[in-house]
Amino acid sequence: MTRSPARTGASMAVASMLCVQLGLAASVGLIDDLGPAGAAWLRLSWAGILLLALVRPRLRDYSREALRAGTALGIATGGVTLFFMAAIARLPLGTASALEFLGPLSIAVLRSRGVGRAWALLAAVGVLCLTEPWTGDADPAGVALALAAAVCWAAYILLTQRVGDAVGGLGGLAISMPVAAVLATCVAGPGVVGDLSPQLVIYGLGLAILLPVVPFALELLALRRLTTGAFGTLMALEPAFALVIGFLALSQVPHTLAVVGILLVVAAGIGAERSGARHGTVVDALEQVSASR
Repeated sequence: MTRSPARTGASMAVASMLCVQLGLAASVGLIDDLGPAGAAWLRLSWAGILLLALVRPRLRDYSREALRAGTALGIATGGVTLFFMAAIARLPLGTASALEFLGPLSIAVLRSRGVGRAWALLAAVGVLCLTEPWTGDADPAGVALALAAAVCWAAYILLTQRVGDAVGGLGGLAISMPVAAVLATCVAGPGVVGDLSPQLVIYGLGLAILLPVVPFALELLALRRLTTGAFGTLMALEPAFALVIGFLALSQVPHTLAVVGILLVVAAGIGAERSGARHGTVVDALEQVSASR
C-alpha cells in the first residue's frame, strides 16, 4: 500500500518546518557573534558550497528557462532569509512570524478553490490566535522588513515548485542556493568576515545542513506533490511548532487563546493534506505505476 502524493508531500513539509525551528533555535549563538545578517550569510554561503559539491551541476544540462527560474529562486531565497533575520532583530518573533506568514497565506488563498480556501482562512485565524500581533507596538522598520520577507516567501513557494518541475533531483537547489549565497555575500559578507573564527566557520557549516539545506530540499520535493495553495496552508503549522517547542524545551506555558490557535492550525493542516494533492505531474504518474505493481 503506497502513501498518497499529498500525504507524502505534507510529511516532507512538516519535517522541513521542524528543521527550520530547530535551526533557528540553534542559530542564537551565531547571531550573538555575527548579528542576524552575518548569521544568515554564513549559513547561505555554506549551503551554496555544500550543494555545489554534492550535486555538481553542469550548466549545459539546464535549459535557459531552468537557469532563469533557478536564479530568481536564489534571489527570493536570499531575500526571505536576510529580511526575516533583520525583522526579528526589531520585532518579537511571534509578530515577525505572523507578518511573514502573509506571504504563504496569500498564495494559499489565491491558489486555492472551494474547501481549500476555507482551510487557508482557518489557518489564518489560527495564526492570529497564536501570535496575537495586536498586543504590542511594532517597530515600523521591523514591520516593513517582515512584509518584505513575506513577499519573498510567496515568490519562493511559486518558484520552488516551478524549478522542482523543471529540474530533476536537487539540481534546482544547486543553482538557486549559490545565487542566494552571492546575494548574501554582497549584502552582509564584507561587514562580518573579520569577525569569523575557525569555531564559527565550523558551527556555521553544521547549521547550514540543518537550515537551509535539509528543509529547502524537503520543500522542493514537497512542492512536486502538493499544490501551492495546500503548501501555503501547511506553513501555518510553523508558529504552532514554535509554541510547542517553547513549551517542551523552555517551559513556556501557552495561554488558552494560543491553544485554540494550535487546534485551528492543526485542523487546517490536516484539511490541506487531504485535499492538496497535485495531479498530472511526473511524481503522480510514477506513484500510480508503483501502486499498480
